[in-house]
Amino acid sequence: LGNPVLEFATDFNSRAEYFWSHGLISDSTYNMFTSVCNYSRYVSEYYRDSVSPSCSKVMSQVSRETSKFVDKYDVTLDVCISSVLSQSMAINPQQVSERVDVCVEDKIVNYLNRKDVQKALHARLVGVRRWTVCSNILDYQLLNLEMPTISIVGSLIKSGVPVLVYSGDQDSVIPLTGSRSLVSRLAKELELETTVPYRVWFEGKQVGGWTQVYGNILSFATIRGASHEAPFSQPERSLMLFKSFLEGKPLPE
Repeated sequence: LGNPVLEFATDFNSRAEYFWSHGLISDSTYNMFTSVCNYSRYVSEYYRDSVSPSCSKVMSQVSRETSKFVDKYDVTLDVCISSVLSQSMAINPQQVSERVDVCVEDKIVNYLNRKDVQKALHARLVGVRRWTVCSNILDYQLLNLEMPTISIVGSLIKSGVPVLVYSGDQDSVIPLTGSRSLVSRLAKELELETTVPYRVWFEGKQVGGWTQVYGNILSFATIRGASHEAPFSQPERSLMLFKSFLEGKPLPE
């Protein structure tokens, strides 16, 4: 499970600490974001089309300080100021690394809208004028986000299914801090002892991230330098993580 929403309040409210600890918001804004209106409350009100004045004020301040020009899915990397997206000035492309074009998402969109590509992919274009990322054609029941899924993870573990929860450590949307605390809490509820203490793991000669394992069945890991879409921004490290998990082997030390 990569950067998952396991529990609405815990996961969403960890955003404030992440913003503050990474220098994206001030002390005063952090205090408002954790006392006056936290993020889970704002999202809940927003989905119900009933945002309160206090939450509106707090979120305006948070947005002003974090800036439109910081990619919340990968806070350390540049954003793409492209001709395609510049009118909105609200952009969230992903970047593979500093050596890779940050506007790769624009190029993918253009590529997938080529008629020859769509024909080769046997794309069904009924009712679709143009392919876009995260299209609004599908109507998601956003209130379902408030339904906790951590209990389902617990049920899988009880039935003997190994579980790995991992986080890209540059993602502020579903930060690692929320996932880590939820995994730790679940381990305590299931009475799982720590079998691999919190430690670094390696991909090649570089630190790939950090990991901890409970009862040899529940694992938590971070992928260093990874975004919300970890395999996109850190493919080698993501592959090492997945390969080790699928083979039932510990992450390299």
